[in-house]
Amino acid sequence: MIQHIFLDLDDTIFDFKKAERIALSRTLREEGIKPTEHILNRYSEINLSQWKLLELGKLTREEVLVRRYEILFQEVGMSCDAKKISEKYEDFLGEGHYFIPGAKELLEDLSKKYHLYLASNGAVKVQMSRIQSAGIEKYLEKIFLSEQIGYEKPSPQFFEKCFAQIPDFKKEEALILGDSLTSDIRGGKNAGILTVWFHPSGKKVEEEIVPDYEIGKLEELKTILSFYS
Repeated sequence: MIQHIFLDLDDTIFDFKKAERIALSRTLREEGIKPTEHILNRYSEINLSQWKLLELGKLTREEVLVRRYEILFQEVGMSCDAKKISEKYEDFLGEGHYFIPGAKELLEDLSKKYHLYLASNGAVKVQMSRIQSAGIEKYLEKIFLSEQIGYEKPSPQFFEKCFAQIPDFKKEEALILGDSLTSDIRGGKNAGILTVWFHPSGKKVEEEIVPDYEIGKLEELKTILSFYS
């Protein structure tokens, strides 16, 4: 029987792609830079690649936050203070929460029956600001952020630290839902818990990581949970 559900935040509960574009556009405009589609799309690609390096332990969080802008502005031939822009971007990002369709309803329904936990690699300042402005803290028993835990998803240490804070926790009673194969699903598998991949695009992905379940809509999680009730 599943009793504990770990939830990723970005692109699982909140629409991070939308928040990212809005925050980056505002940041660039303040710096006198036109936020073209090319720049916004290229930033998103660079940002994702830098976070994957963090997951692999090849970069620190501080390096990721600055390098993504250094790489971007070098590519477009602009000279900017990457650290200053990173800080401004995170301020704007913390202001925006946009729910994935069905996310708030899912939290309301699941919180009546299951122990819900947030598990995110996002920055504490940004994530807590968005969680509080969205009013979802009431659905969560604990919020696990890697910056506070000291380890990043998908490391086993991140999950072991989380498990240690949950009374009477059993791995066979736990599940993780997330959109990232390399972070959420690999992490859940490394930790020995059930994994559900939220993959709304449905596009085939060439990865060796195989989730226990795959869903395209959040409400489909309830069908999976019915198998373990």
